[in-house]
Amino acid sequence: MPPAALPAITAILGSDHLSDTAISDRRTFRAGPFGLLRRGAVVLGAAALLQGCVLSALQDVKNEATLTSSFVRPDDPQEAIGAREHPLVLAKYGGEYHNAEAEKALALVIGRLISVSDDPSRVYKVTILNTPKVNAFALPGGYVYVTRGLLALADDSSEIAAVIAHEMGHVIANHAILRQEKMSSTQLGEDVVHEVLGDSVAARVALAANQLKLSDFSREQELQADAIGIRMIGRAGYDPFAAARFLETMQAYQAYKSGKSALEDDFNFLSNHPATPQRISLAKKHARFFGAPGVGATERDRYLAGIDGLLYGDTADEGYVRGRVFSHARLGITFTVPEGTRIDNQPKAIIVTGPGEAATRFDATVLSRWRGLEDYLKSGWVNGLREDTITVGETATGLAVAAADAQAEGWDFRIKVIRIGNQVYRFITAAPAGQEMIAAVSDSITDTFRQLNEKERQALAPLRIRIETVKEGESLGQLAAKMKGTDEPLKLLRLINGLGPGDLPEPGSKIKIVTDS
Repeated sequence: MPPAALPAITAILGSDHLSDTAISDRRTFRAGPFGLLRRGAVVLGAAALLQGCVLSALQDVKNEATLTSSFVRPDDPQEAIGAREHPLVLAKYGGEYHNAEAEKALALVIGRLISVSDDPSRVYKVTILNTPKVNAFALPGGYVYVTRGLLALADDSSEIAAVIAHEMGHVIANHAILRQEKMSSTQLGEDVVHEVLGDSVAARVALAANQLKLSDFSREQELQADAIGIRMIGRAGYDPFAAARFLETMQAYQAYKSGKSALEDDFNFLSNHPATPQRISLAKKHARFFGAPGVGATERDRYLAGIDGLLYGDTADEGYVRGRVFSHARLGITFTVPEGTRIDNQPKAIIVTGPGEAATRFDATVLSRWRGLEDYLKSGWVNGLREDTITVGETATGLAVAAADAQAEGWDFRIKVIRIGNQVYRFITAAPAGQEMIAAVSDSITDTFRQLNEKERQALAPLRIRIETVKEGESLGQLAAKMKGTDEPLKLLRLINGLGPGDLPEPGSKIKIVTDS
């Protein structure tokens, strides 16, 4: 996206609107586009984190903390730190993702890795996080996390073993405790964690979800964890070249994402684990200690059987992006973005990039039923608002709408707010000053905003990974035609199956498909 557009939008948001931004319907959603909207220390929509899955997830956190506490030795400060931070990780990443077959596949991998580790007595607590982000990281005390997004991207048991062994390498080398000493945000004490796990207010849940900011490991620490991890997977009988192969997949994923979504403000696997050519070269060098490429097991079919049915992408609580359409069944809303734009479902907002240098942010808030939209626009949450441009009316489907212009720091803004009950949906479009296209860009999105009918709500379903057997004579194009939820099905099909430009799947082999069935 245009690098300055989103910061420009953030810059115009004022700071005196805390009372209007709590979303009260606990059935609504977990995070998705209506999470936290920040300007300095101001939090808007903090109560969104209490919605749906997070409310139950925090209860699961309480139970999980009780279960894992039996592993914590009072004389081990590392395990105490990990146990303390574990609830924050779950709060930040939507809780734990439960899938019996995926957990079974991971257990087999972890058991083999522990048996060959330098410290087989160490206890590792591996959690699958319920987020489509591709990430893996470790906390002190053997707390290791992988996201379901990473599980979907990995192509066989040896690749997921490489990821987990790398994180175990950080634990073995005490990198996690060293990183803990330079955490980039204020630490929470156990008393605050207890408050988060109890019947806390929305602000405390918001604090928990945003408190955990992990500093990057140093380059030397990453390379050391690579060496330890590759040695472990080689000893365990896995393909030692899987580490380099997955790093190459991550590079391809980074290239794919750079053209598909806006910049995210959250850390991810790509930023924590830079896949430089030199690092890949060193990984291959370590792998050659065990032999030439082809040595070791990949156990691809076993792994694919474990992730068959795995949730892929957004959850129902976050709403779904399908090509150029965003829909949210529980809220009962949908809108479409124009051709030539990209839409990204981020934790804090929906971000639409394009056309050209324009960008649009979509989120939601709650407004008292006694307050009008015109008064709301004037209430101070938009800096540089031109009050003389405010208009009120109705959308094509009869919804109350108000619009206004704003200007700040070389940018023009078009703000539209649409009301359904006490819920207000906000579209903020930004473009460089002087470009007359901003009104047309805003209208092209907001004119499509409408409520879903019951049939449309029922038809919405999450995407999942499905494993299929390639038929004789079945082309890659035919397989790509089965893909859902992407406007580049062939590219995504190749990416999630580790297929290079000239690679074709063999008849009888297994392949991952993303579908809603």
